[in-house]
Amino acid sequence: MNPGDRLRELCGTTIAKLVDPGLRDRVRQVRARLDAPLKIAVAGAVSSGKSTLVNALLGLPVAPVDAGECTRVVTQYEYGTDDGLVEIECEDGRVLRTRLAPGHRLPDDLGVPVDLVRRVRVRLASEALRAITVVDTPGMNTTTVENERAARRMIFGTDEDDDHAQALIYVLRYVQAFDDTTLAEFRGLTEACGMTCVNTLAVLSQIDRRGDEEDPWPTARRLAVKAYADLRASVFDVVPVIGLLAETAGTGALGPAELDGLAALARLDEADLEFLLLDLDDLADSPDSPLAPDVARRLIRHLHRYGLRTAIAHAAAGPDALRQTLLDKSGFGVDARTGTVAGGIVHFARRADQLKALAAITQLRRVSRAPAFGSDLATLDALAAELDETKPIAAGLHGLRIFAAVEAVARGQLVLSEEMRDELLRLARSDDPAEQLGVPAGEVPEAARRATERWRARAMIERGRVGGQRARDVLGVLEDLAAPPILQTPAPIFLPVAAAPVDGDAVRRLLASPLVPAEDRQALTCLLAGGDGAAQVGLSAGPPDVAAYAAALSARFRSLSHFLPFTADRRAAESVSDSYAHLAVTAVQKGSPHVG
Repeated sequence: MNPGDRLRELCGTTIAKLVDPGLRDRVRQVRARLDAPLKIAVAGAVSSGKSTLVNALLGLPVAPVDAGECTRVVTQYEYGTDDGLVEIECEDGRVLRTRLAPGHRLPDDLGVPVDLVRRVRVRLASEALRAITVVDTPGMNTTTVENERAARRMIFGTDEDDDHAQALIYVLRYVQAFDDTTLAEFRGLTEACGMTCVNTLAVLSQIDRRGDEEDPWPTARRLAVKAYADLRASVFDVVPVIGLLAETAGTGALGPAELDGLAALARLDEADLEFLLLDLDDLADSPDSPLAPDVARRLIRHLHRYGLRTAIAHAAAGPDALRQTLLDKSGFGVDARTGTVAGGIVHFARRADQLKALAAITQLRRVSRAPAFGSDLATLDALAAELDETKPIAAGLHGLRIFAAVEAVARGQLVLSEEMRDELLRLARSDDPAEQLGVPAGEVPEAARRATERWRARAMIERGRVGGQRARDVLGVLEDLAAPPILQTPAPIFLPVAAAPVDGDAVRRLLASPLVPAEDRQALTCLLAGGDGAAQVGLSAGPPDVAAYAAALSARFRSLSHFLPFTADRRAAESVSDSYAHLAVTAVQKGSPHVG
């Protein structure tokens, strides 16, 4: 049974036992969201291109791109057979209904002051919305406090409102201090909102407005690589896009008048055309322009300079071919290719069940901490126990634990070398084992085996801490990749590893120190009492495990020696580290298997 099915079952049994109708309703809502489309919020700074991207996702010009009432509220686009129905949910519980204006556009006037609006829901009979629900949010750095609060509530949720997004597309015109700060806040609020680099995609928008380059894409790709280097612990990917072209192509914004205008521009002498495109105002106002002013302004609004050049060059190919060219040149993508918005959506869709389950666990944990009385107390305690990380539900989200490790790195809870950090991020960015390990497919098991040694050592060093748990999560994934085919071959027999020499006084001194963690005192007890190398590291396995654990423990006690305040204690820790190091070397020398 997958985590989603387990959660549905858990919700059902919890609802049946709860007495409080408010608590029952909250659990029902969690169960309903498990069956609903994945909810993806589009967020970012004011005027970053959010609504333009939303229109491209929907294939309709419904989201307003100019400042107005509807850009100041959370607007949710979801599937519905009553195409064009608009529901305005007010903070006082009222729901007002209206319809989209002609051309699938939101009305200019909602009929109620925007500061009283909690959310606008728009129903569209779009096949794309059967799988996802798209949420357009106000600017995250808007000067209107209520607008920003509404956006954050949709992304993070609150104690009173769990109906928040399960994935996030964050739109930025360029990486700046505000965006990095906001993404850092996302990391800090993971427990509350479930956002990690598995469900956050950064979109570098308006890349055609960065300069006077004829082709903006080489620069855009370099900027995206740099942005990913800055934000890689926070986002699944950073993808560049010209949202305006994606919107124009996706919504069919160019009508017969605009297509005729493009054909007229294509017939101009090259020098005359360049002169008109040098200052876009000339295209509408110059007497030398072959276009009517209103047509020129619509072309500028839908294409801007780079889009105009592209559309003019391909005007003769016909409307359908032109739309496809604009879509290709926008960088939006139409399939699972990495480095595109469409590829990011596919990434979310592949993990939709897990993302919804992850959000449901977060929401149910919040319910389990709610005030309760009588038998409901025991019911909520039982709910909390079932959501523990060691239980099947949370453990079933094994595929997402890589991303929890990435988040632990971002928070400073798991400290890694640059090599291991890169290794972790490769694991997070791909589902293909060869891409995850950066090796040809035939070398995956051996590369994974080598990686397990590094991560096993890190898990040992961080044992008893958050970083240790996250390192073990990664280790589990790597062990699955390293698992060889099951062959009917005799089990290898390893030569025993002799016990390492130990300074008993040093060990006893550390055992008596209150500054030595309990986990380390347990390791010291094994070291002192063990009759052979395996027993000294608390194992019964052969030399490969002994070597890895001994090396990790050596590094752990070497690190501990730097934090102990007394010289004698530091020397004792160094002595213990030397004993483990000796044991590691011995185990490696004994590591050649003999087949029995």
